Amino acid sequence: MTLKDQVAIVTGAGTGIGRASAIAFAQAGAHVVCADINPKTAEDTANAIQGMQRRAVAVAADVSNLEDIDRMVRRTLEEFGKVDILLANAGVTRRAYIMDLTEADWDRIHRVNAKGVFFCLQRVAKEMIPQRSGRIINIASIAGKGYAGTSNAAYAASKGAVIGLTRTAAQQLGPHNINVNAICPGVTRTALSEANLEIRARESGMTKEAFDIQRVQEIPIRRANDPEDIAAMAVFLASPGARNITGQTYNVDGGLIPE
Repeated sequence: MTLKDQVAIVTGAGTGIGRASAIAFAQAGAHVVCADINPKTAEDTANAIQGMQRRAVAVAADVSNLEDIDRMVRRTLEEFGKVDILLANAGVTRRAYIMDLTEADWDRIHRVNAKGVFFCLQRVAKEMIPQRSGRIINIASIAGKGYAGTSNAAYAASKGAVIGLTRTAAQQLGPHNINVNAICPGVTRTALSEANLEIRARESGMTKEAFDIQRVQEIPIRRANDPEDIAAMAVFLASPGARNITGQTYNVDGGLIPE
């Protein structure tokens, strides 16, 4: 699958799924704008891509801030002159029982996970519509489809919003030859999920290692995702082979939620 000379923006590119996807896009031939709220990790990912002899730039961006989103896209246009791919990956959560969630928790999670995805999509689509082409890939979650292992109702609601947004945007942007899809990861080994794993293990009175073994045994394929598993799906959805796929939400979850 080739993305030769395509230009991709990846939000949350500093770590985890975002970093793995940015690198995978570059390996497939794309130039990459690595956006992250943490400028150092964004720079680290961009440097890794430049080491592969691909072009990459780092942009510090908080996707809950519309000025940051606009600056991210303008920087992309200044450097590359176009944007072909958006991977809207940046997201936040924290483990919290439904009765313990505060208004501040709800607002923060939705500002990043739902508002951030929408306004990144809208801003990038503004550039894609005149060029009559584009691929938008949103990172949702099986939490948005009712996965029982979800630890935060606000997070689940925000990811459900991303799924609904993806389907509606695909209908409205399809006439402009813009594909919009979502990836719904299951259990994925990232720094964020590993921190959550430690908390859940303590709550269960188990060691982290024992809890992890138990968690993996609940996955039909008996293994958790690595970030690269999600990145592989992102590359496919950005590739010519996915030209007639739009409005879909793909689970990458080892069979946790069969569809």
